[in-house]
Amino acid sequence: MAFQNKNLSVIAYANGFTLWHYSAAETMTTITKTGYFNDVKSLMNIGDVIIINASDNTAIKKINVTASNVTTGDLAGGAAA
Repeated sequence: MAFQNKNLSVIAYANGFTLWHYSAAETMTTITKTGYFNDVKSLMNIGDVIIINASDNTAIKKINVTASNVTTGDLAGGAAA
C-alpha cells in the first residue's frame, strides 16, 4: 500500500519545526523506505520529527529532505527501531 495523506497529522509546530504522526497498517520497513513520504515533500523539513505507528512497530524518526526524496532516519542517541 502507498502513502495515504489521511494517515498523516501534525502534532505540534513551532519556529519552523514540525512534529508529525503517521499511522498505517503497513510494516515499518515499508513506511521508512526512501521516497515513501515524497507526496508531502513540500511540507516536511530537515530536522522535523515523525512518530510512526506501523503494523509491526512504533518508532520516532527524523526527517531528511533532499531535492528528490524524503527519507527517515534514527534520532541521534535514540533507540533503533
